[in-house]
Amino acid sequence: MANAKTVDPQWLVVDADNMIVGRLATKIATVLMGKHKPTYTAHVDTGDYVVVVNCDKIKFTGKELAHDSHPYFSRKMQEKSYAKYSGYPSGLKNVTAEQKLERGQATQVLSEAVRRMLPKNKLGRQMLKKLKLYSGPTHDHQAQQPQEWPEYLLP
Repeated sequence: MANAKTVDPQWLVVDADNMIVGRLATKIATVLMGKHKPTYTAHVDTGDYVVVVNCDKIKFTGKELAHDSHPYFSRKMQEKSYAKYSGYPSGLKNVTAEQKLERGQATQVLSEAVRRMLPKNKLGRQMLKKLKLYSGPTHDHQAQQPQEWPEYLLP
C-alpha cells in the first residue's frame, strides 16, 4: 500500500490541440488520481503532475460549424453552459463554452471538466492543484523535466 513518503510523482506534458474535452479530461483525471499506476491507493495522492498546452484549441463533439476565431468550432460549444451563482437573489449567471473561449478562458473549460471527475473532498482539491493549464504552446515547467504523454494514455 502506498503512503505519502513512497510516492514519487512525475511530470507529464500533453498537447490539447484537436482533442475532445471530455475524453481528454477523463485521461487527465485518471493520471491525477494515480489510477494508471500499479501502486494506486484510494486514500493517498499517488498521481502525477499534468501540464496541458494549447488549451485554446480544444474541441467538443458535435456538428462542426464555421467560426472566424476557433478552428474546431462545433454546435456543442454554443449549447454547453456553465452556471455560476453569486448567492444573491437572481444571481445565477450562465456562460456558454463559446463565450468562455472568446474571452480567453479556455483553460477554465478544461479545468471544470477535470474538476468534476475528481473526488469531491480535500484529496480531490489537492489533486486538482497538480493540473497546470496553458493556452499557448509553451509552459513554465521546463525545470521539472516533464516527459511526453504516454501513448497508452491518449484518448
